[in-house]
Amino acid sequence: MNTEFLTATNIIVCITCLISFMLMENREGKAALIFHPVTIKRNNQWYRFLSSGFIHADMLHLLINMFVLWSFGNALEAYYYPLALGEGSLVKYLVLYFGGIVVASIPSYLRNQNNPSYSALGASGGVSAVVFAVIIFEPWQNLYLYGVIAIPQILAGVGYLYYSWIKDKKANDNIGHMAHFSGAIWGFVFTGLMNPNLFAHFVVKTLEGPSWF
Repeated sequence: MNTEFLTATNIIVCITCLISFMLMENREGKAALIFHPVTIKRNNQWYRFLSSGFIHADMLHLLINMFVLWSFGNALEAYYYPLALGEGSLVKYLVLYFGGIVVASIPSYLRNQNNPSYSALGASGGVSAVVFAVIIFEPWQNLYLYGVIAIPQILAGVGYLYYSWIKDKKANDNIGHMAHFSGAIWGFVFTGLMNPNLFAHFVVKTLEGPSWF
């Protein structure tokens, strides 16, 4: 068996895809796992902070989240975290991802704990955490929008934070933009705190600019 396939990232992707696909059209099943602040507060169902990260609204939502997680997560798990964080890097990676899902939902819980019409689902908080954890290592490395448009990660990251902040303020759609924002901040700060030298590394790398300058 190819042990390179059995990474924590790939296992998370497979489990999330399986659960999401099984419950895609199952409203009762989704209702049991979805992030619903009123239910959490009333019934002390705190597990929903985490279980909501295993279900998605539709196939596009699922595929985008899992493709990004697969791309960035494997690089982080196999290379960046072991190199910078040493022993226990796998446990720290799992705390990064699942912590991102939980932390990303806290602002929404505080805002909507008395709002029965609010609910949320998806792994976007954890995925954002993983992406921004990679940014602290390589701010000027390109990511590819739609698979073809090269954008330096730091520029894409700043744009993503700004977009999420503005969209959250407008609150004119059903997307948890503050969850994206909170997950991203968690990923960057948590990774840096695990090895404070990474903050200085990030500043130096950022000031150096892209290698093609």
